[in-house]
Amino acid sequence: MILNNEGIKNRAQWLAAGYELPEFDREKACKVTKENPFWIHFGAGNIFRAFQANVAQKLLNTAVIDRGIIVAEGYDYEIIEKINKPHDDYSILVTLKADGSVEKTVVGSVMESLTLDSENTSDFGRLKEIFEKDSLQMATFTITEKGYSLVNGKGELLNEVAEDFEKGPDCPKSYIGKVTALLYARFMAGAKPIAMVSMDNCSHNGDKLFMALHTFAEKWAQNSLVSSNFKAYVCDKNKVSFPWTMIDKITPRPDTIVTEMLKKDGLENPEAIITSKNTYIAPFVNAEAPQYLVIEDAFPNGRPMLEKGGMIFTDRETVDKVEKMKVCTCLNPLHTALAVFGCLLSYTKISDEMKDVQLKKLVFDMGYNEGLPVVTDPGIISPQDFIDEVLNIRIPNPFMPDTPQRIATDTSQKISIRYGETIKAYMASPDRDVQSLKLIPLVLAGWCRYLMGIDDRGKAFLVSPDPLYESLKPYVADIRLGSAEDFGEKLQPILSNKQIFGVNLYEAGMAEKITGYFAEMVSGVGAVRKTLKKYVGA
Repeated sequence: MILNNEGIKNRAQWLAAGYELPEFDREKACKVTKENPFWIHFGAGNIFRAFQANVAQKLLNTAVIDRGIIVAEGYDYEIIEKINKPHDDYSILVTLKADGSVEKTVVGSVMESLTLDSENTSDFGRLKEIFEKDSLQMATFTITEKGYSLVNGKGELLNEVAEDFEKGPDCPKSYIGKVTALLYARFMAGAKPIAMVSMDNCSHNGDKLFMALHTFAEKWAQNSLVSSNFKAYVCDKNKVSFPWTMIDKITPRPDTIVTEMLKKDGLENPEAIITSKNTYIAPFVNAEAPQYLVIEDAFPNGRPMLEKGGMIFTDRETVDKVEKMKVCTCLNPLHTALAVFGCLLSYTKISDEMKDVQLKKLVFDMGYNEGLPVVTDPGIISPQDFIDEVLNIRIPNPFMPDTPQRIATDTSQKISIRYGETIKAYMASPDRDVQSLKLIPLVLAGWCRYLMGIDDRGKAFLVSPDPLYESLKPYVADIRLGSAEDFGEKLQPILSNKQIFGVNLYEAGMAEKITGYFAEMVSGVGAVRKTLKKYVGA
C-alpha cells in the first residue's frame, strides 16, 4: 500500500487492511479549496494532523463543508518537503485506545501544503494570494507558545525580529513577521475581515497572537513601512479577531510499535524521519481518542460549522474557565509532575508511571485534593468528569507512547500557569490556607532537583530543552548528592522568580517548604524515592 493519490485508488486493499478512507470527492474539493480557500492553518505538525485535519475530514465526509484546509509550515520546512509532498498531503491517523483497540484513518482533508518561507517566492506569493481572497474566513495556528515570542529567554529582541522591524513586510525572516506580512496583504486587498485563531496549548493564546502581530504592525507603522491604517485594522475586532481557545489532545512522537504495525498491513515506507531541526515526523500520527477544542465564537468573516465535528463554540469567559480547569488543575499540572519525577526515576513512558504506587498517588491527591477544590466549573465540561477521564483513562493508557522527557520540555515556561494560578487562588481565598498545600511544593522542589541533571541513581541524564535552563543551571551546578546544607541561598534566585512561578514563592510563604523538600531529595542516592514515600505515602 502506497500513501499517495495513486495508491489510495486501490480502496479495496486499504479497506481490507482495516483503514477508514476519505468518503468525498477529493479532486473536486481540492479544486474548490484552491479557488476559494476558507481555512489556512499554520503548523503542519502532529497535533494538526491528528485533530483539526481529521475534524475537517469528518465534515467533508458528511458534506457539511465542500472544501478542505491549506496548511503552511513556518518552522521546519522539511515536514512539507519530506512528508506532505511525497504523500500528496495524505496522512494516517492511528488512534490508540485505552482498551487496546486501534483505529486507522487515512486523512485527506489537506488540499495544499506550503512553506512559510519569504525566500520561496512561489510559496510566499501563493500565501499572499490566499490571504487576499474574500472567501478566507480563518487562519489557525499550532506553532507552540514559543512561536509567538519576539524575544529570547533573556527578554532580548530576536535578531530576525529586530531586522524585520527595520525592513518591513516585503521579505521578513521571523515567523510572526511573515504572518504579519500576509495579514498586511489582506489589508491592502481591501481590509477584508478574518479570524486569526491560535489553537496552541497556552493561556489566553489569542492575546499572545494579537500582541505579537500588533507589535509588528506598530513598528512598521512607526518606521513608515506600511500604511498608517494597518495598525487600526489589526486592532479592529470587526475586521481582525483573535479568539481564545482551549485545545486538548495528546499526540506523542511517532512510535516504532505503530510503524511495525503499519508495515505488517503492507504500508510502504511508514518510518519516521528526524529532521535537521529535530522534528520527529512520519506519514502517520499516533494519538489518543479523547480530544477537546473550545473556541471563542468571534469570526468577523463567518466560519464553517466546526461544531458538527465536535468543536465547542462559546464566549471568552467560558473558554477562560475551561482553559484554567485543564491547564491549572485537571491535566497539565499532573503531566508536569509525572514528567519531572519520571525523568528523575528513569521512566521512559508516562503510562508506566501510573503503575508506580507513589507517583499515581501523587497525581491523584494533588489533582483531587489540592487543585479541584479551587476550580471554577465552566458549565460546558464537568471538571470532575474531566479529571476522572485524565487519571483513569488517558494518562494510564498503555498504548500511548508518551514520554516524561517530551512533557518536561520547556517546563520553565509552563510552571506559572500550571501551579502558580492554584497557589494564587489559595492566597486570595479567605477559606483556604496556602500552607495546606503539600504536594504542589513537592513537585516544585522536584523540578529544582531535576535541574541538576542527575537522576535518583546518581547518574547524569539529558535535561529536556528549556529556554531558561542555561540561566538556571548555575544555581544548582555545584550541588552534589549527599550534601547536607541550607539550600535557601542557592535556590533563592529560582524560587523568588515571579516570571517562572507566577508568584514570588518567598512572598507566598512556600519557599521554606520547597527548600526543605529539596534538601531531602539531594541527601543521597535514592533520596527522591524516599522523599516521595515520606510525603505521598502508599
